Amino acid sequence: SAAHNNARVGRWQRAFGRLSSSDGASGSTLWQAARSKTQGHGDHPNTASLSHTYLFTWVAEAVTQILSLPFKHTGIITVDLSTAPHRPIEEVQTEPVLNALRDTRKTRRCKTPKESLPSAHLPIRRPQEYPKKDVRQAITIDWEEKHGYHHKMGYQKGKLLVIEPGFYYVYAKTCFRYYRIPEDSSQAEIPPVDVSNTQLIQYVYHESIKWNKAVMLMKTGSTMRWNDTSYNMYCAQQGRGVQLEEGDALFVNVSNAWMLDLEGEGTYFGAIKLGN
Repeated sequence: SAAHNNARVGRWQRAFGRLSSSDGASGSTLWQAARSKTQGHGDHPNTASLSHTYLFTWVAEAVTQILSLPFKHTGIITVDLSTAPHRPIEEVQTEPVLNALRDTRKTRRCKTPKESLPSAHLPIRRPQEYPKKDVRQAITIDWEEKHGYHHKMGYQKGKLLVIEPGFYYVYAKTCFRYYRIPEDSSQAEIPPVDVSNTQLIQYVYHESIKWNKAVMLMKTGSTMRWNDTSYNMYCAQQGRGVQLEEGDALFVNVSNAWMLDLEGEGTYFGAIKLGN
């Protein structure tokens, strides 16, 4: 309606009255400049017949006229809102929001080498002292400290020694192989070995200082039907978690140790602490 449009124009005129430029130009001067800019469109902006489309066009051109006035300094227009009715702005409390987003768990930092968990990884030692081929008894494998490592764990005569109690993951892998080259002069005097029914078993033991005895943790293997004229190979691997105490020991036994593969990538032993 005409009254509604006049009310809109009146609000804009009052808003212009609160405007001032950096060189002191009054709001009424700016309003007059805006009015003179819109005279070319026909109707005066205060007439009751002003349409909605013309109202928005007039406002846009009036603002453009204000921004194009030649101010002396930076051309900045300031608005005085001290006399304008407004609702109080509530203080924004950011701390509760930040606390809600913050991880409530204990802050963790990267552990230094001194704080890292106990662990060990040892490849097979070479050369290995094999028992005689006709001996069926399982023997303990010796491991190489130089090419492996043990952190916060000890090592002695094939056994990993527990220094720090806790829950550990223990693993072991052993590879066995056998082949005979008849043309090889070094093996010419060695009689062939019957490998047509060979048991290749891996045992992992836990020697408890509390119980004063060794308990088998794991066992795996297979009976292989090999021949003595071709290359034969078999690998056994296993792992599990176990609670260990200070002073406990871990070791690996195998049957037919003379068939062990001496490559550290295929035969190794290790443990790592997972927690308490």
